[in-house]
Amino acid sequence: MPDFLFVLLSILLGVTIVAAVEYYRQLRKAQREYERARSAVDDIVLSFNRQFKSEAAKLEALGYKVEASASRTDGALKKADELNGMMRALEGKIAGELDSNKVISTRVVDLEKRAADLVASQEAAMSKIASLEEQASQLKSAPEIHLEGVIPLRREKAMAQLTDTEVAVLEFLVSEGGQTAPEIKERVKLSREHTARLMKKLYEGGYLERETSKIPFKYSVKKEMEKLLKKTEGQTA
Repeated sequence: MPDFLFVLLSILLGVTIVAAVEYYRQLRKAQREYERARSAVDDIVLSFNRQFKSEAAKLEALGYKVEASASRTDGALKKADELNGMMRALEGKIAGELDSNKVISTRVVDLEKRAADLVASQEAAMSKIASLEEQASQLKSAPEIHLEGVIPLRREKAMAQLTDTEVAVLEFLVSEGGQTAPEIKERVKLSREHTARLMKKLYEGGYLERETSKIPFKYSVKKEMEKLLKKTEGQTA
């Protein structure tokens, strides 16, 4: 009778180990398939792999304990019952993990769909950008010149409030034509900030007009101010 029980336990142990190995092979195959999925799935698969290895290690340790205590007939039957219980629990966990893998597959499909939508949106955006760049190139090929000179010139105060430097700037513009602020800065030998304030004052005072089609702005003396300056120079002479 003890030999029969020992043979029975050995067969049961062999079947259990074969089943465990087969389960392990199947799960390793499933793991290799899901490793090809996106990085969002990797953490879950790795977690499942670690959990399975832990359970397999526990099962192997339990198998050694069963084999070592095979000489004890009463204890061997109890260990076999425990082994069967653990196998059932492991099967339940495997079934749960397979259900989780189905959920993961659904999420992967959803992610792929979203990625396709993003690619389509990016292509549409690139098409719009290309259209805008074409329009911009067309605008660059035929630039429009905008002259801002809407501030009226008060003739009666045209020369009363000007400093010598401001008069020199106006005379320079009359003689040389339109100039930018950096060019005027080199002429009057002032700082950039001082020159910017001076040009702003002259423009807002109605003495200048400026071309805004490109930066830096180009300033020129208004026609009526140019006549006043020439008139003043004639009177001085």
